[in-house]
Amino acid sequence: MDPIDAPPPAAITNDFLDELAEARSADEALRRIDLERLRIARGGIFSIQQNVTTARDAAGEVRLRRFYSSEGGSFPVNGAKRKTLTPWTECLFVRSRVFVGEGEHVLAQTFDDFEQMRAYGLRSVVNVPLMQGALCYATFNVFGTRARWTPEEILGIRLLALAAARWVPSVPGLAYRFPDASAAAAIHDRPSVVLHSGDGLGALN
Repeated sequence: MDPIDAPPPAAITNDFLDELAEARSADEALRRIDLERLRIARGGIFSIQQNVTTARDAAGEVRLRRFYSSEGGSFPVNGAKRKTLTPWTECLFVRSRVFVGEGEHVLAQTFDDFEQMRAYGLRSVVNVPLMQGALCYATFNVFGTRARWTPEEILGIRLLALAAARWVPSVPGLAYRFPDASAAAAIHDRPSVVLHSGDGLGALN
């Protein structure tokens, strides 16, 4: 990365956390978090997807609904999608691990709406599961225009996800609809999965 393009280092301070605690609504709190996110990944997109899967949904699927979006015009709040068991859903919803994808090729294989993302120059992603017990009830998603993340950037995003968790409600009746068998067993017991452009989605680094 060209040093000129590098973002300033993430610095989640006591002052930031105190200000966040004074927010009067989830929208206000997440907007403050979004401003902090821009210090880590300016030019990217930030969203939170709620897991709204219930026992009435088909087995082997997870139903997601957008709770917050930094680009509401193109990626509106309350937009919904269904995802089947893939390395991405395996990582977040079965293994409760952070997913790190780097390179357009990885994004294209992982996200059905990548062509819409391409217009924003997005080339990388960090998805952090927000947990309620053993269930991932939401994902904290930061898409970046850089091809690679630094460890410091990933840490900053994960800390912001922890700060956001209290402001994202878990939907009533949330249910686990994936089988216990792993479709990508290599993820087991890893803190995160990093996929690079040129790797197949089965190649978990």
